[in-house]
Amino acid sequence: MEKTNKANKMADQPIGRLMLSMGFPMIISMMMQALYNIVDSAFVSNMPVGGEMALNALTLAFPVQMLMVAIGVGTGVGTGALLSKSLGQGDNKKVNTTAGNSLLLGFIIYVVFALFGIFGVRFYVSTQTVNPEITEMAVVYLIICFCISVGIVYFSLTEKLLQSTGRSAYSTIAQLSGAVINIIFDPILIYGLFFFPEMGIVGAAAATVLGQIGSAAIALFFHFRYNKEIKNGVKYLKPSGKIIKQIYSIGLPAIIAQALMSIMTYGLNVILVRIDEAAVTAYGLYYKIQQFVLFAAFGLRDAITPIISFNHGMRDKKRIRQGIKFGMLYTVIIMAVGFAALELFAAPLASVFGLSGETQALCIQATRVISLSLIFAGANVAYQGIFQALDGGLESLVISVLRQFLFVLPVAWFFSNFAVKDSSLTWLVWLTFLIAEGLSFIIATLFLIRINNKRIKTIK
Repeated sequence: MEKTNKANKMADQPIGRLMLSMGFPMIISMMMQALYNIVDSAFVSNMPVGGEMALNALTLAFPVQMLMVAIGVGTGVGTGALLSKSLGQGDNKKVNTTAGNSLLLGFIIYVVFALFGIFGVRFYVSTQTVNPEITEMAVVYLIICFCISVGIVYFSLTEKLLQSTGRSAYSTIAQLSGAVINIIFDPILIYGLFFFPEMGIVGAAAATVLGQIGSAAIALFFHFRYNKEIKNGVKYLKPSGKIIKQIYSIGLPAIIAQALMSIMTYGLNVILVRIDEAAVTAYGLYYKIQQFVLFAAFGLRDAITPIISFNHGMRDKKRIRQGIKFGMLYTVIIMAVGFAALELFAAPLASVFGLSGETQALCIQATRVISLSLIFAGANVAYQGIFQALDGGLESLVISVLRQFLFVLPVAWFFSNFAVKDSSLTWLVWLTFLIAEGLSFIIATLFLIRINNKRIKTIK
């Protein structure tokens, strides 16, 4: 009976209401994920000794952390979309094998991350700074985050298993629980409160992985307890080349999309350090602040994709089009609110981190200029979710490459040449994002027109 009710909800509930009921918990979940990074930065930057250097270390660590999340989330996106479509088609065997293979992939991904944590992080950090104190802080932080990454990996996968069956509220509870654990333990472990020793940046890393493990444990419990449409067992863990290929045919563009965020941030760190280390820190902080807004678009995208994918499996042309319409409408509203908030509160947000005068001024400047691109950025994220749901992995990948690489790094490098000579022109580098997102939006719109003609109009 539960399966029938769930199928009716995905197939029959008005799309606008369905997207809100599924999307709101996902938005909260993603915003809590962004909160991890903001909370760490706020507490670390206010350390009595070496706060700004520790903040710089977190900025250098952030791109490779994003890469770690990209692989976990992308695998989850592929799993969730394939599972939703299989549910729509009524293929129970494929549903079970998809979920089982996802959990197997999680173990393999964790082993790879742990090996990188042991052997690769020092080289990675050394490519961005020659400051020995910042290097050591970043290396220690990353070793802990990668070697104990089992939490973030399995939460990323289990979250999508819950969302793909419409139980996004449970994934949100798990995400919120992890965020609360992180927020509680950050000051305790960083500053040495109660009976704990003062651990500094090591404490920040420990609090982060504790929160991730808490989220994963709760999400796994909810999956095994409430995802009755999915049967779990050792036999479903047996690798299926066909299923894994299908997971990554959908998920690989999502991995690349988020990995490009990592590459873009890393590349901008290298470009901005030519101007000033303060510019690197300022951009790193702005990026974490704006994630709180942009991750809301990611959360809504995670509702757009299974809804459209499910109805694509049922070949319901009308509901596919409604999914596209409401997905874009809600995304634009969220981004408009986020844009207004960042413009109004740029200075108070920057002041939270205890920055020096120059760094704080650059952070405010970056916030006010880069946030001009948010509405285009949100629309592009929604487009990518729509493309993934309609088997448009290539189109999604192209938009990712354009908006997070091809239209960013070359343009930013060009503008940075002026800022190197005159640091008052650093705002030109921030303008890069408006150019990149605007051009990508135009191309994504053309892609959607083509997909509509070839894959939606032809549904009978």
